[in-house]
Amino acid sequence: MSLKIIVLAKQVPDTRNVGKDAMKADGTVNRAALPAIFNPEDLNALEQALRLKDAYPGTTITLLTMGPGRAAEIIREGLYRGADGGYLLTDRAFAGADTLATSYALSMAIRKIGDYDLIICGRQAIDGDTAQVGPQVAEKLGLTQITYAEEIQKAEKGMITIKRRLERGVEIVEGKLPLVVTVNGSAPDCRPRNAKFVQQFKHAKTVTEKQEADADYLNLYDSRPYLNLTEWGVADVNADTTLCGLSGSPTKVKKIESVVFQAKENMTLEPTDEAIDGLMRELILNHTIG
Repeated sequence: MSLKIIVLAKQVPDTRNVGKDAMKADGTVNRAALPAIFNPEDLNALEQALRLKDAYPGTTITLLTMGPGRAAEIIREGLYRGADGGYLLTDRAFAGADTLATSYALSMAIRKIGDYDLIICGRQAIDGDTAQVGPQVAEKLGLTQITYAEEIQKAEKGMITIKRRLERGVEIVEGKLPLVVTVNGSAPDCRPRNAKFVQQFKHAKTVTEKQEADADYLNLYDSRPYLNLTEWGVADVNADTTLCGLSGSPTKVKKIESVVFQAKENMTLEPTDEAIDGLMRELILNHTIG
């Protein structure tokens, strides 16, 4: 069987480089102050979609992302790895969205896309760590959800089999399509870019990006339709602006900071039984252990 897969992916600030300018006065993340990367667990999700495409000929993968214009890079990164197309949700009205507003906007876009068998996304994004968007999208669409997926093992006869990684072990579950799957970071890493796909899609752009493109390449977009990345705003997905962005977000961020653990003291041990015994006695005396 072939599948129509939507992969939800997010461009996130690299939280390894959080500085004093990482937060705006209104409590939203200052994304311009941080390097932007493909959310790691969304890459794990993309790999699961690509494996299904390898296993079931005719399967298509569409990326859906929401963010500023530069988030189109996420779609290109997906195309470079084997995805077939993508949609960018970008509008000032989407800015400052928490998980509730984000899941609403994504669910409205998915309704507009319409034809899908499987929606896959990472368990959580590193800029929020809430793990709420995937389940909220499933709830808004009235779909079954399977979370903490580590491997999508097979899809046949309208059913999908998934291995879940839980705190105390693993379990194998089945679900009826269509459904939403969230993927753990313990799932296999995403494959690297394919050089052939990079050459094929390096000029893929949204409408906004094409306005700033070199005139030498403008003729490409008529002759090669696959280079046209779809860009949607609030009106395009028939969304209610009161449920989008800051106005639709009850969650408010009070503070962002980077916590770095540093070793204040250290010691070097000789590789002898006496040195190890001495260390154990010290750890027991200061109640670190025991």
